[in-house]
Amino acid sequence: MRITLLGTGDAIGTPKVGCDCVNCRAMVAAGRSRLRTSLLVETDGKHILIESSPDLRQQLLRACSPHIDAVLWSHGHYDHFIGFGEFYRVQKVPPAYAAPPVMDYCSGYLHFLPFEKHPVPVYEPFDLFGVTFTFFEVNHPPVYTCGLLIEHDDVAVAYTADTREDIPEASMDLLKNTDIDLLFVDAIAPEGYSITKHMNYAEAVRFARGVGARDYRCVHMSHMVPPDMPHAGYDMETFCWE
Repeated sequence: MRITLLGTGDAIGTPKVGCDCVNCRAMVAAGRSRLRTSLLVETDGKHILIESSPDLRQQLLRACSPHIDAVLWSHGHYDHFIGFGEFYRVQKVPPAYAAPPVMDYCSGYLHFLPFEKHPVPVYEPFDLFGVTFTFFEVNHPPVYTCGLLIEHDDVAVAYTADTREDIPEASMDLLKNTDIDLLFVDAIAPEGYSITKHMNYAEAVRFARGVGARDYRCVHMSHMVPPDMPHAGYDMETFCWE
């Protein structure tokens, strides 16, 4: 299994349009960016997209234009699903998987596209091309939001999606009872910021340690996050397990 971070930014992305802060200037000077957060899972020649961000076209071109065989959505915020329209006249629109409330919202918005819709109950594992996925509830008020557990052979990867630190007990139990090799964790701001529906860096680190993840990368980072923050993921960073 191979996982590539297609994007690691928040809804705004970095550099932020019209911003002259030190972090945005540093990213521009280095020719770097954080596109909106999404992940590409590859296994046995199949490609599974987690989140279809507004930057999807650019992300797929960066990834050498893979054919996408399935898309999974965590929640109905535009930066996590609205790029699904980029499949129009590019490839057959792939089937989408999400928890029922998420599927209802996203498919209603995307009513102009014909595609297979697969609502999947939370905490019920399902298989795609030999990879097992499990949606679990997180805490991103007021929007119903799910994280994902990804398992293949003896490897377990978790993605918190957008969330506060205090996720439901059933979700915390699921993560703590899984030997997590790698965690992609929401960290929208540096330590010291208080964000009501996300984690800052200190909270993300505490969360990662609390669930016992062997390694972790911060995603969904805003332009407030410095480029060299420890454990920050970066666009097109790839992780492979043979």
